[in-house]
Amino acid sequence: MSTFGDDLIQSLKEAVAHAKGEGPGIVHEPVSPRTVREEAKLTQAQMAPLMGMSLSGYRKWEQGARRVSGPAATLLRVIQREPEAVRRALSN
Repeated sequence: MSTFGDDLIQSLKEAVAHAKGEGPGIVHEPVSPRTVREEAKLTQAQMAPLMGMSLSGYRKWEQGARRVSGPAATLLRVIQREPEAVRRALSN
């Protein structure tokens, strides 16, 4: 079987175990893009590039039209705690 197939089977086993209440489950508290942005004292136009996205896409998050998940939620948490670190990492 391919590596992809093995990974898929393993992920399904983990999902079933989690659904049964077995095994570790990683649950992160939801993060609000607006709250993070306001705490960092940024405008939407300043925040969107930090997130690597368009202004309209970012606005959809704040309006609730799109859901924040995965790496984007992690990046929001980093911006919330260390906004200058993200700015430094993205500067040329």
